[in-house]
Amino acid sequence: MSNIEKRCDFVLLFDCELGNPNGDPDAGNQPRLDPETGHGIVTDVCLKRKIRNYVLLNPPKPKGYDIFVKEKSVLNQTMEQAFQAAGVTLQADKDADGKKRKEKGKAQGSEVETGRKRMCESFFDVRTFGAVMSTGPNAGQVRGPVQLTFGRSIDPIVSLEHSITRCAVATVEEAEAQGGDNRTMGRKHTIPYGLYRTHGFVSPTFAAQTGFSIDDLTLLEKALVNLFEDDRSAARGLMATRKLFIFEHDGKLGSAPAHVLFDKIKVRRKDDGKPPRNFSDYIVEGPGDLPRGVSCRVLP
Repeated sequence: MSNIEKRCDFVLLFDCELGNPNGDPDAGNQPRLDPETGHGIVTDVCLKRKIRNYVLLNPPKPKGYDIFVKEKSVLNQTMEQAFQAAGVTLQADKDADGKKRKEKGKAQGSEVETGRKRMCESFFDVRTFGAVMSTGPNAGQVRGPVQLTFGRSIDPIVSLEHSITRCAVATVEEAEAQGGDNRTMGRKHTIPYGLYRTHGFVSPTFAAQTGFSIDDLTLLEKALVNLFEDDRSAARGLMATRKLFIFEHDGKLGSAPAHVLFDKIKVRRKDDGKPPRNFSDYIVEGPGDLPRGVSCRVLP
């Protein structure tokens, strides 16, 4: 696999219609928002989860594309399996360097780097986003080459709360209390519409440290374009990636600051006096003239 030799920055536009793009568990699962401006927010963790889910369902190869942070996984057990696959016995009295082991089951000395390398080779999300793996077996820490910002809606969002009814109950006691009516009331939060914008960065320097390759970058781009296609949920309504602008520099350190490139992508609402309810209610402009040494690709 080829190493990444050029820095990349990207702008991702995605929207949500009649759904909850990212509920806040500290606020009754209402859509996240900026309390000062009313703009909607989607966390980077939420977006990374969807990228992980896409890769897990669409691995390009049988090996090297597993996901470390996945549902119901036990992270320390996964790290222990990685050490075993690398031939490191953490229960031995001495470590790989021949020193007395201070704590059985915990890597030390050169074993930590061995475990870290194995985790990067085996798990796409570790070599992409990085991971803190200093717990349990101790595979150290990895700083990932790909970083994402929080997504923010272009305009303020309106959070709606709906009453919903289920024509069934969970227990006999509930049925008896209702005299056989058997109904359960609930609540559901949605927004009518929101167009969100998030920014991302790909560092060749950190990519070299984790083994993040051109093939991995191609897979990441596919995941961003198809971010919501394999992650449908009635709670999230209709979500879709609308535009992905990828700025590619001609070197590892880049040819222009990221914020200068991001400012070239203009998103504004059509001045028709109506609240936005569809992507067609917006005008997306850019990138126009670019600094020397920077090119831009637009997907999909």
